This record gives sequence, C-alpha cells and structure tokens, in this order.
Amino acid sequence: MPEAYIVEAVRTPGAKRKGALAGIHPADLGATVLNALVDRTGIDPAAVEDVIVGCVTQAGEQAFAFGRNMVMASRLPDSVPAVTIDRQCGSSQQALHFAAQAVMSGTQDIVIAAGAESMTRVPMLSNMTLHSQAGMGEGPWSRAIRNRYGVSGFSQFHGAQAMADKYGFSREDMDAFALESHRRAVSAIETGAFSREIVPVATETGLFTQDEGVRFDASMAAMAAVKPIAEGGTITAANASQMTDGASAVMVVSEAGMKRFGLKPLARIHSLTVTAGDPVIMLEEPIPATRKALARSGLRLDDIDLFEVNEAFASVPLAWMKALDVDPARLNVNGGAIALGHPLGASGTKLMTTLVHTLHARGQKWGLQTMCEGGGIANVTIIEAL
Repeated sequence: MPEAYIVEAVRTPGAKRKGALAGIHPADLGATVLNALVDRTGIDPAAVEDVIVGCVTQAGEQAFAFGRNMVMASRLPDSVPAVTIDRQCGSSQQALHFAAQAVMSGTQDIVIAAGAESMTRVPMLSNMTLHSQAGMGEGPWSRAIRNRYGVSGFSQFHGAQAMADKYGFSREDMDAFALESHRRAVSAIETGAFSREIVPVATETGLFTQDEGVRFDASMAAMAAVKPIAEGGTITAANASQMTDGASAVMVVSEAGMKRFGLKPLARIHSLTVTAGDPVIMLEEPIPATRKALARSGLRLDDIDLFEVNEAFASVPLAWMKALDVDPARLNVNGGAIALGHPLGASGTKLMTTLVHTLHARGQKWGLQTMCEGGGIANVTIIEAL
C-alpha cells in the first residue's frame, strides 16, 4: 500500500471571539492557510487534487459548500475541487484521515486537509438555534433518539461534568490543569515555539501574528473566581476551551507526488483510527479509541514521544491521562485549547500542525493526536516524524 506523507502544516493564530479576526470572512480565513501551503511547498497549485475541509457550524458565512468557497477565495485555480465535512470537533482531523486514505489508496497524489471556523461570525450552534427560534422542525434529535437514550438532548457541558465526576476530578484539579495549559502556552510564545507553524493574517489593523487567548497573568485565584457553567458544578469557562476564530491546513502527498515536486516529508502518517461510544457522556471516547489505535499500530504508549489531546474541557485530558497512565510531561507540551483556543472544525489540523512541528523541534519521532467529538466519537492519528 502506498504511504501518505505530510509535507507542510500551517495554522493561523487563534483569535478570541469578537477579537482580532472578527472582521475576516471565514472563507478568506481559510484561504489564508491554503495559500500558505502552496507558497511554502512551491508546488503548482493546479496539482492539488482535492481540498477536504472540516467545519462544524455550516450556516451563514460557512454555508453553501464552504470548502469550495475557501478554494474560490484562495489562489488555487478553479480546477481544484473541495468538500466540507462535519465530525464535530474532529472535523479537520477526519479531513486529514480522508486525505491520507485517498493518497494511500493510490487514487490521488496531493490532497489538502484543512479546517476553518469563525465562532464570531457564525456562532456555535447557530445552525440549530436559528431554526428553533423560527419554529422550524423539532431539532436534530428525533423522538426515537431521545427515547432510546432517555434524554431530552445531548450536551457537551453535561458530558464534561460527567467526566469530572466519574474520574474524581475536583474544581481545583481542573483549574490547576488549565493554569498549566496557559503557562506552557506562554513559554511556547516566549521561546518562539510556534514561529514555524503560524501564518500571519492580514487585518484592517495590521498583521495578526500571535495567539490571542493566552493569559500571561493566569493564576489559581483568578480561575477560582469564575462561576461554574451549571449550578453546583465544577466546569467553568476557565477550565474549558476558548471560543476561537482560526484556520489550519495540512498537505498530504504520496511518494510519487514528493518526487514530482521535489518535496521533503515532515512526517509519515502511520495509523488512522475512528471509534464511537456512549453519546450521552460523549467526551470519554478518546480513551478506548487510543487503546484501539495502539493495538492496530503495533506501538505501545511508551513508544509515543508526544501526545496532543484536545482540551475541550480539562476533565477530558485529565481522564485520558488517568485511564491510560500517561506522563503529563508528554501531553500538550506547548499548551492546549484552554489557553490557545478551540476553533471547532479547524482544531484537528491545528493540533496536527503543532504536533508535527514540535516533534521536529525536539528531535523526537512518534506523535499521537486524539480528541473528543459530538455524538461520542473520537479520532486518533499516529504519525512518525521524518
């Protein structure tokens, strides 16, 4: 079977909701990373055979073939097709899987996996709430679904609290994890760890070059002052991911594609896994998904040098580490979504971008990425840095 290689990976800085990227149309935001891939690799843009784009809230400015709109906003020619997919928070990680599978099947040689999300201009859940407010339909979960699971709906906030309670994490445990996320992100910014992966975005006020949500003055005292999301709960905005605007993209190429354009691989895609489980607790699935991915890959946890586990809520990576007995020093070493933000559909290729460049910067070999996803799904991707 042909191998699939990552030859370039880029991301925009993450912007706060209603922050530095509020004035940028999401198609233009996505076009920024597509253009950067072509510029950095120097390939003929017409050689790109498909663009697979992850986006969660496909409404408004992110509706009507959003991936194709990103291509039309970019310098890629009209001949380059695109498709938009939704696997919730793992949308662009799944885009990467589809891109790799296309290359590994031998049907395509150069595919871009990307994601973009403007949580400012297309608010989270607006594709559902606007219909509800207009009295259109009964929502995404039919009566049969609600009866099957004994719930009136499904909530990531419920899942995050259920994870904290099941695995025994206190408010202080999660706040301490969140504080460490900010501290690691601050260190990464100050040492230039993100300089290779970030693509600046031109805005009306100048170039936007640095992740906006990182709190350089974060403290346990400040986090303790934040009210819980639910009465009596321990999940707060301080120990959860930030709503963020951003985009990211990865170019996946076959060996023939690399030879054609004289490209050097950054990483080989070693293993692709997706699993699903309980949609009510929802966020626990990265644990069994990781076990399955390792069993299929022939690797052990001890073989993996770095892990990227999306910090949707602090309870998720904390439970993942506890269940798998993973050293915290190998997890999200440059901070995670609590500090750097979670631009929903863009987070999958965003985390992969960070993982690839961090492995190279540290001279390490194996990386594993996973994240929880709506509906109780999880993707796992294992790469080998080259």
